[in-house]
This record gives sequence, C-alpha cells and structure tokens, in this order.
Amino acid sequence: MSHFDKRAEGWDKGNVQVNGAKIIADAIRQEIKLNKNMEVIDFGTGTGLLGFDIASSVKQVHGVDTSSKMLEKLKEKNTNELNIIPYKQDIIKEPLIQKFDGLVSSMTLHHIENLEDFFTTVKNTLKEDGFIAIADLETEDGSFHSDNTGVFHLGFDEKELCNIVKKCGFKDIRFKNINTIKKPQREFGVFLLTAKVA
Repeated sequence: MSHFDKRAEGWDKGNVQVNGAKIIADAIRQEIKLNKNMEVIDFGTGTGLLGFDIASSVKQVHGVDTSSKMLEKLKEKNTNELNIIPYKQDIIKEPLIQKFDGLVSSMTLHHIENLEDFFTTVKNTLKEDGFIAIADLETEDGSFHSDNTGVFHLGFDEKELCNIVKKCGFKDIRFKNINTIKKPQREFGVFLLTAKVA
C-alpha cells in the first residue's frame, strides 16, 4: 500500500490540506480567468480538495492521481452538480489523449522526480494558449514532511523552476507567494506558479 493510500482515510480532516486547497483555489482564480467552457486537469487530485473548488468555475475537472484509495474518497464526494472524472494513472508514462484548457495542481510537484519530463508532457496535453497553475512549497530544509519517502524536491527555487518551465515551452511565467504554513518547527512558504503554452 502506498504512502498516500494509507493517508487517504483521514486526508480531508487535515486543516493544512483543507485550508491550503481553498487558499490555492482562490489564488488560481485571481491569476487565471476560469470559465464554464474549460476542461481542466487536477494533477495529483487526491480526494479532490482543490478540484471540487475549481469545478464550480469550469465545465469539467479531470482528476489524475496514482493513489487508488485517494480516488475512492474522491468518488464518494462526486455529485450530479459537482463531479470530477477520475483517472488512476501516471500521466508522464501514460499521457491523457484528450487536450485540455489548463492544469491545476496543489502540493504535488515535489513528488515528481523529472520536472522536464513532467512539464513537457503537460505542454503536449494542453490546447494552444492553455494554462498551468501549480502550487507547491518554496525551498525548505526537509522538515516539512515527517517522512520524506517519495519526496524528490525540498521545495523549489523560483529562478530554477521558472527556467525549467520556460525551457519546456511555456511563457508569461509568474511565481508568487500565496500562503505560509506554520508548523511547530518553522514556517513554510507556498507559491503559485502560472504560465501559458508558448
């Protein structure tokens, strides 16, 4: 059983997760003009905390995750009015065939080993002028997670990440702090990176 499968049952009870997803969704709306014609990928959707919030502003959210237990929780929350189409797959190895208007993601990027592979795959999955809106941790010292299994990046440096995104075919790249997560050991900055297909 994967790390995220084990955590799925209590995921929606975590204040950091729930409040963080709301802050990220609000920040995305400030940066991106979402509309009811859009079909959007929620990458690393988990139980859909970000995806369901975004779903109220777009035509359809497609939730991608590799954890079956997280996706089970997501399916339990689907309604006729607000639903996410779930996909259990690694889209870097097995990209989605459909083209999308955008991709949103909350706190998943640090679990992606090869960023160039990821951003190139995403670019090829988006329509012309499609957008990305990705939130994750600013550079940290490794103390954010109690267990760093499956963590490939200890947060992200703005310049380094923006350079990778640009190299992979994106433009209008913006990186800004949107939240601070306070933990007993220290505070952790959360950024939102937005960009469009070049």
